[in-house]
Amino acid sequence: MEKKKVILDIRNVSVSFEQYERGFRKRKLPVIRSLDVTVHEGEMVAVVGSSGSGKSLLAHGILGILPYNASMSGEMLYDGAPLTKERQKALRGSEIALVPQSVAFLDPLMKIGPQIRKGKKDRASRERLNDIFRGYHLKEEVQEQYPFELSGGMNRRVLVSTALMGSPRLVIADEPTPGLHMDMVRRVMGHFRELADRGAGVLLITHDLEQALQVADRVVVFYSGMTVEDASVQDFQREETLRHPYTRALWRAMPENGLQFLPGTQPYVKDLPEGCPFGPRCEACTEECRREIPVRELRGGSVRCVHAT
Repeated sequence: MEKKKVILDIRNVSVSFEQYERGFRKRKLPVIRSLDVTVHEGEMVAVVGSSGSGKSLLAHGILGILPYNASMSGEMLYDGAPLTKERQKALRGSEIALVPQSVAFLDPLMKIGPQIRKGKKDRASRERLNDIFRGYHLKEEVQEQYPFELSGGMNRRVLVSTALMGSPRLVIADEPTPGLHMDMVRRVMGHFRELADRGAGVLLITHDLEQALQVADRVVVFYSGMTVEDASVQDFQREETLRHPYTRALWRAMPENGLQFLPGTQPYVKDLPEGCPFGPRCEACTEECRREIPVRELRGGSVRCVHAT
């Protein structure tokens, strides 16, 4: 079998925010630490984790739209070459498409049609958008309306349409389905799967593991700004084939696996423990877990855990 080309390669990326405290005293908050993610052409990779784990910051970092007080280190490669600020600006909206989490990304002073068509007025572009809208139960006249005239769910479907309008090589979908009816969620996820099947790389950022497992090829698990496991979807068929204790806890929390509750909470960035951030909630935690833990290859996937076997 021919090995698929890596389109996005994120290596040991960290993101910190500079904040003022007690007057003019500055402090750096390490929100993301040592993230590793790869996406191949024709592959759909789901990034899962609870709120505050750094998922959306990853999307903004790839696109070069982090806040002004953020600094990023590590290496990001797109199509084998460094993803510099100049390349990020040139690729945004063309080769790299973002389906953002917030409908606030829509321009409130611009009609929907011209926004999604990016100013194109030709008949083919209009018909293409009409076809996409029909699939999402949006009428043709929506193109002549402004975002404030639409419901939240309608604007959400409009945002998803942006990725389907062009021919991107990489699609980043940041929590694309909140507030949508389950039938529409399945349709949206199916369209992302179709984009991957046509050769695009798709990075799906979500907290919904159950939906991700239905469409993705691989799942990358985040916890407190770290990559803790990279596993194939097939590994989630049984708990025993998963590697990290947090990933196994996510598996047990799924409805079909008993909705088992994990005591404790994900630590805030100012309260991170030494070593493994999951340590305080892990029954297997030892003194060795309080040191820096590298990612290692294990049973066809990767894991950041000294006890995984």
